[in-house]
Amino acid sequence: MIMPTSTGSNLKEYSVSEISSQVKRLIEGEFAHIRIRGELGRVVIAGSGHVYLDLKDERASLSGVIWKGQAARLKVKPEQGLEVIATGRLTTFPGQSKYQIIIEALEPAGAGALMALFEERKKKLAAEGLFDDARKKPLPFLPKVIGVVTSPSGAVIRDILHRLRERFASHVLVWPSLVQGEKAAAQVIAGIEGFNALPLDGPVPRPDVIIVARGGGSLEDLWCFNDEALARAAAASDIPLISAVGHETDTTLIDFVADRRAPTPSAAAEMAVPVRSELLAELANKAHRIARVAARQFETARLSLMAAGRGLGTPARLLDEPSQRLDRAGMDLKRGLKRLIERRADRLAGLRLSPESLRREMARQREHLTTLGGRQSNAMARNLQQQDARLSHLGALLQSYSFKGVLERGYTLALDEAGRIIRSAKTPPENSNAVLRFADGEREIRFGAGEKPKKRAKPSRPDSGSTQKSLF
Repeated sequence: MIMPTSTGSNLKEYSVSEISSQVKRLIEGEFAHIRIRGELGRVVIAGSGHVYLDLKDERASLSGVIWKGQAARLKVKPEQGLEVIATGRLTTFPGQSKYQIIIEALEPAGAGALMALFEERKKKLAAEGLFDDARKKPLPFLPKVIGVVTSPSGAVIRDILHRLRERFASHVLVWPSLVQGEKAAAQVIAGIEGFNALPLDGPVPRPDVIIVARGGGSLEDLWCFNDEALARAAAASDIPLISAVGHETDTTLIDFVADRRAPTPSAAAEMAVPVRSELLAELANKAHRIARVAARQFETARLSLMAAGRGLGTPARLLDEPSQRLDRAGMDLKRGLKRLIERRADRLAGLRLSPESLRREMARQREHLTTLGGRQSNAMARNLQQQDARLSHLGALLQSYSFKGVLERGYTLALDEAGRIIRSAKTPPENSNAVLRFADGEREIRFGAGEKPKKRAKPSRPDSGSTQKSLF
């Protein structure tokens, strides 16, 4: 203990390091082993694995640190807002002139603290719709591959494999994971996301259903399955997921977001696959029923065929009447042909041809031909007259629209060297040739950059009856 002297001049001088060391020994000696109850405030996990946090109540705050080795053995992951009891020792941190608690054990301040945090997370995820039945996926009837996220050395995986062998042997992929402690939630998330990331046609088969399993335990033991990030990863799984955590009375967040919840890991295996013997029995039963139905249908068809046969009679009797009708038709055909030939012969014998009748017929046809020729000549003459009149009209119309008629009225057409019409004074370049076309001929001109021509006298106003001309 440092005791000051009565006068200021006799006070002992200490260095900063000396006073920090004495304060450190004083605090560590007085509070070598303590238990502190408070609410977790700031929680930071450093890259080194150490956990830095604040313990607080309504009036004060105390810094704390959990070293990496101790943090890995914690049953409950430190989270902001959780009320805990921290066991450790007080010490100082001379570099910042502050005191802190080195935490050796951390436990919730009773089950009520964990349940309060559980209910808070449950309400939050429910409000986001992650518990809705509409988003839950149906389980496949007979999965070829089953993925299991659990501890590979525990009794859980043995129970699942044993139950699968009893019901329907399936291919099982195990994703090894911790199922308790601070790192468990991250490893279970990695298993769910890893199974979903497998390609459908890759070397490792992609599971048709995922089982997340763990045996029973206390609330603290199962707390990693109440992790919010784990619940979101289970809800986001594209592969149907069965939650099998704890016993039937245990409830975790992953149970609410999973597509199905199993009361035990063995029950999860029963949900995943049907019983093979029951399937075989059902298959045999259906095959027997199909055989009976087919036999009844064949018997019904046989009886119907026999009844129809009795109504039809024998083949010989069926052909007797058609054969008789064929014979009668053949005889009728012969008689009809004979009568037809006789009528044609009588008609031919009655025809009498003579030269005089032929001449009269030729004269009649010649007169008819002469009449037709006259009609044709008159029609052709009328058509020619109509076409000639139409052609004359079109010629006059063409002459009225021709530019030659415009030239005859005193206009001039300007063409460039390529024979194109010059429509603007700005179009022809300097020193280029052009042709002026008049009604009676053409003259060549050249556009130059010489002296400007003298200003022309203003033309006199044309008579009222004259037409004003312009160049185009």
